[in-house]
Amino acid sequence: MKKIELPKIPFEKIAALSRVHRVLICAATFLLLMVGFYFLIYSPKSEEITRLSGEYSRLQGELTKAKAQVRSLARLEKEFKAAEIEFKKAKLLLPDKKEISQLLEGVTMAGQSVGLEFLLFKPGQEVVQGFYAEIPVTIKVKGSYHNTALFFDKVSKLHRIVNIFDIKMKSEKKSGMLTTSCIAKTYRFIEGSDAASSKGKNRKQ
Repeated sequence: MKKIELPKIPFEKIAALSRVHRVLICAATFLLLMVGFYFLIYSPKSEEITRLSGEYSRLQGELTKAKAQVRSLARLEKEFKAAEIEFKKAKLLLPDKKEISQLLEGVTMAGQSVGLEFLLFKPGQEVVQGFYAEIPVTIKVKGSYHNTALFFDKVSKLHRIVNIFDIKMKSEKKSGMLTTSCIAKTYRFIEGSDAASSKGKNRKQ
């Protein structure tokens, strides 16, 4: 295999040149090396560094966004669990369909236990309100003011929710008794197909 001979640098000729020429040759050589370094090494590396810096900034932004989403997700999960607990508590206060008759019987017993006479006890058409339904009951009782107040107090202390609306009292002059009429609203929990069918009935009506 033939050897490749590198060109020899004529140091003797360079030494024979004047100092100014030698300085110019050195400067030209240094400049040539710097140009070669810039275009062959520095410029490609600089472009690569710029590209990597941009990629790093992009990834840093995505990481910051991901961390914010993780914090937001943790907060939402916490809020969801709290809402779920509150929903379960509310559900305990709302009887299902099977318990409504027992609840209404409890309202009747609360009035009878304090000596009230029931003149009217009429459950009305239930009204769907999202995940629950309102069941209005028209009530008319006769008794003393004290006994009527005790009745309302007992109703308010029932385990299930029963709210009293539109209270009207009329006094009998001879007996001194009160005839009290009101609307007692109780509520039942509904879900799934039961809720859909109840909404359908309400629209038809």
